[in-house]
Amino acid sequence: MNPDTTSTPQEAPAETGFTRRDATKLAVVAGGLGLVALAGKTLSKLKTTAASQQPRGPQTVREVAPLGTVPVDGQEDVLVRMQDELRRAMAKPIEQRRWKMVIDQRKCVGCHACTVACIAENKLPSGVVYRPVMTETTGTFPNLATRFTPRPCMQCENPPCVPVCPVEATYRRPDGITAIDYDHCIGCGYCITACPYNARTRDLGENYTAGTPMAGRAPYEKLSSNEYGKCWDRQNHDSPVGNARKCQFCVHRLEEGLLPQCVTTCIGRANFFGDANDPDSLVAEMAAKASAHVLLPEMGTKPSVVYLS
Repeated sequence: MNPDTTSTPQEAPAETGFTRRDATKLAVVAGGLGLVALAGKTLSKLKTTAASQQPRGPQTVREVAPLGTVPVDGQEDVLVRMQDELRRAMAKPIEQRRWKMVIDQRKCVGCHACTVACIAENKLPSGVVYRPVMTETTGTFPNLATRFTPRPCMQCENPPCVPVCPVEATYRRPDGITAIDYDHCIGCGYCITACPYNARTRDLGENYTAGTPMAGRAPYEKLSSNEYGKCWDRQNHDSPVGNARKCQFCVHRLEEGLLPQCVTTCIGRANFFGDANDPDSLVAEMAAKASAHVLLPEMGTKPSVVYLS
């Protein structure tokens, strides 16, 4: 189910001049998180951010080959239908797409396959998790019930993490995905505190093999991550070490015409994903169900992750 596409990951650009680490060092010398933000604002004036260079229009259209060996006839697996709808969505400019995820809690069995798949896909280090599965038990023994809630980034329409970033490293893409510019993030942690869903973690540079007899990092810990379509190597504590990190709907896979890894891995087909601007899409159909709801609606964030229960 890997269609052919033309886009390829790019190497993360090298930082020049006054970098985010210089800003952080300046703030540490001066002392205090408030001065981290002040140093960050100085950096934002000296360097162009990804937020200010978001591509739009025809250059964002992706030609994704159809699934030639699998018919789409109404009887297909939901993954096949969503893959075909993804191909249709990528044929539109980025500003005409609006990605949405629907999670059916009635189908989720709490296997954590999505969590593990996300870690493998994004080469996440120790202490960084994008998609935990929360477990809630209700009732009184022996009449108990368990509900599982996978909790990725909500990709909010009104993300509280964006306005608090002093250097515009966190920004909302035209397709609704909230992204992080790792090269620009100064690691102040304001966005982590601002998120009401606890969907952000900080990369502290830890490795799974730390404190074990194994010398250095394990081979799998040396692999580069392809987040945001770039190659990120954490050697020498380079980005994204020190940065805030979170789920981004596997945007590097979307650019290649592939569904997010958590969606394709779910054994119960509890995850639905697609373009909410397409009224004929499965995700739009599921999001319109009477049982659809979002987490913490009172916060006014308007999440793009919807739950069915």
